[in-house]
Amino acid sequence: MSTRPLDGITVVSLEHAIAAPFCTRQLADLGARVIKVERPGSGDFARAYDKQVKGQSSHFVWVNRSKESLTLDLKQPAALAALKTLLKTADVLVQNLAPGAAARMGLTAELLQKDNPRLILCDISGYGNDGPYRDKKAYDLLIQSEAGFLSVTGTPETPSKAGNSIADIAAGMYAYTNVLAALLQREKTGKGSVIDVSMLESLSEWMSFPLYYAYDGADAPPRNGASHATIYPYGPFKAGDGKTVMLGLQNEREWAQFCETVLEKPELAIDERFDKNFKRNERRAELLQIIDACFSKLSSTELIARLEKAQIANAHLNDMAGLWQHDQLKARNRWTEIDTPNGQIPALLPPGLNNSYQYRMDPIPAVGQHTESILKELGIDSATIEAMRSSNAI
Repeated sequence: MSTRPLDGITVVSLEHAIAAPFCTRQLADLGARVIKVERPGSGDFARAYDKQVKGQSSHFVWVNRSKESLTLDLKQPAALAALKTLLKTADVLVQNLAPGAAARMGLTAELLQKDNPRLILCDISGYGNDGPYRDKKAYDLLIQSEAGFLSVTGTPETPSKAGNSIADIAAGMYAYTNVLAALLQREKTGKGSVIDVSMLESLSEWMSFPLYYAYDGADAPPRNGASHATIYPYGPFKAGDGKTVMLGLQNEREWAQFCETVLEKPELAIDERFDKNFKRNERRAELLQIIDACFSKLSSTELIARLEKAQIANAHLNDMAGLWQHDQLKARNRWTEIDTPNGQIPALLPPGLNNSYQYRMDPIPAVGQHTESILKELGIDSATIEAMRSSNAI
């Protein structure tokens, strides 16, 4: 087995839902030992979101492979003491509890780094650890709204949320990269650091060009469904067989190729109504009639063939079934199998091929599966463990 980048790193996570678990799963992918602290009995509430994957939650199986499950009722002194003992030798603490919850338990940098100066603490929250929104409840959809995502996503009539938990995912990605940076920083300074990641700031960064498009009071890009807000033609178009083909033009050279090879109307390329992108954008309805007149005579296969011949970017409008069967993912061997409490399931390998190591793809844990073994590692004897079990501290 090749050495992975985070082999020997121990991450303790007080986590639930998506943002923190996605961060720590990626750390586990790179070899870190991730100890997931869960509620005794029920565990992370995301375990119960649905039963789509062999009776297990689709959310949970995505972000919780390669972890160990330690159940602790942190309201009980013995359980909290066990956690603090664990943190004396850990490298990273990640938490996305309610604002202030960790501090009320004494899990602050000031206290924890006295015993472990190399400890890195990463807090993930909706709005950050200070400011007027600090204590405001934050769910993914609410952050999509606050960050302006809904204002530029959807149809002209209806703002629409992302089909996945994009605010949670953004925060999880920034937490992940910040932890990696903190580990590198620790190699230089010998000391841990404190990271404060907010969902709002993460998704605000991802607002990218729409934010700057509306610079200095300008109008924001309009909502245009799956079409590009400012470039045309760029988006979904119907073929004659009723199937949808996605295509996108980026420049005037491609517009000329599109007119000549796809529409078979080379004269349209220099038509003064459409010879610049801003003109095409302003006359979408008029140009769409011309495009539809051509596309309606072609099957989706024939249309894609013309687009390929013209070297115009295009794609199938896949559903989830299409993604499961995607030829490119199969050809690049991107699927593997991982174990779960209810049997094996397929899993995508993490993005990014590296020729020096293989990603860790270990089982998804059952609730509390590793509690006893971890407590014994901490030097807690069997009698004490049994007492903790009797009081539901574990």
